Amino acid sequence: MTARILFEGHNLTLASATGIGTYARTLAHTARTIGYETDVLISSNARYDRKDPQFSEIALFDPLTARKPSVAVRVASLSASMFGRPFGMRPSKFQHIGSVVGSSADTLSAFNTIYTAPNVFDVARSHFRRHGRLMSVRVEEKPALFHATHPTPVSIPNCPNIYTIHDLVPLRLPHATLDDKRYTIRLLRHLCRKADHLVTVSNFSKTDIMRLFNLPEERITNTYQSVDLPEALLARPEAEVADEIANAFGVGFREYFLFVGAIEPKKNISRLIDAYAASGSQHPLLIAGGLGWQYERDIEKINDEKFLYYRKDRGRIQPERRVRRLAYLSLPQLVSLIRGARAILFPSLYEGFGLPVLEAMLLGTPVLTSNAASLPEISGDAAILVDPLDTDAISRAIRALDQDADLRGELSLRGTKRAAFFSPKAYRKTVAELYERLGVTPA
Repeated sequence: MTARILFEGHNLTLASATGIGTYARTLAHTARTIGYETDVLISSNARYDRKDPQFSEIALFDPLTARKPSVAVRVASLSASMFGRPFGMRPSKFQHIGSVVGSSADTLSAFNTIYTAPNVFDVARSHFRRHGRLMSVRVEEKPALFHATHPTPVSIPNCPNIYTIHDLVPLRLPHATLDDKRYTIRLLRHLCRKADHLVTVSNFSKTDIMRLFNLPEERITNTYQSVDLPEALLARPEAEVADEIANAFGVGFREYFLFVGAIEPKKNISRLIDAYAASGSQHPLLIAGGLGWQYERDIEKINDEKFLYYRKDRGRIQPERRVRRLAYLSLPQLVSLIRGARAILFPSLYEGFGLPVLEAMLLGTPVLTSNAASLPEISGDAAILVDPLDTDAISRAIRALDQDADLRGELSLRGTKRAAFFSPKAYRKTVAELYERLGVTPA
């Protein structure tokens, strides 16, 4: 019989892409490639209706249902916030009908079994706040292993429970997040004591977690991350990519700088924009990412009038911006934009891994990133490293990238070599070894 791994999949159902969502998709795909059957636990907006599975599937992806939960769901959530769920929860088996299209629905269709319960992760948080214990969730088919893709106060009885801690941003940079810090540190302390094993994504994060929580090294494994882009996107001719970005975004191939990531304090966007302005570059800066939190100052910088200029196009005066934000991009668009960028600029204050750096290196795009946290470890010798708090240093590095074609070419070559260290094949080997150490083999 093939071993089953149950993944916590909260971030797989979010409308906007997240780094943890990418991690969860890649991890589950890797487990399937190794030979495991994969199940997933997700939160729903309404109780699952066995008599009408088609509508239940539609309601799962409907934001209006989330904003207007039924009376029963509201009462259950209120009860959980007051008393927790001392007897745990039993999620329903979700029948995938195929009524809904889109990336989240397609991702879920790859799992063997989908388990769902109303607001299961919110209820679990309330339970942990009340009792200081993880909430038990009993699924119909017992898995060989439960793997939570980020810290969540859920446990599955009668199998090993492991949890991925990506970084300690809420605790190391408390001003940069809106997390409940007391809840966060209590949960992480609990997981460090009680989890069967912990996983992280860089040696930097591993050392950080061990130091802060006095955790023995044998209790945590660094698996790194990987990027497995569709071959069809990697094989597209350069001329085709150039035409796409010119038509869709009005920029030339290798004629713009690009930042990829959510707009939030740890991404250091305000300093990046100040440094870009000081560099004197005439190549535009594109900010590709959704709104995170505490983004007002960054949006004000992006919309600054000093970045507005006018050009004549076919006899008409057209307004243009040297700094532009792109709110939503499909995966093919994002890959094209990274491939076509003069360089990726990613001077983040703190990252557990830094996925945009790996994506850029894989696609042969030069990288500027921080000399902080995990970013030197991930980029190796394949990026320009700068102090993320030093605007002048960032500006000088942008100017060097802008003016030195040989430097860009050298970083491109180094980047593709460095990206091979994080290949899907290497990731499969690391994940397989992790699960086998826990006594879980595919068959």
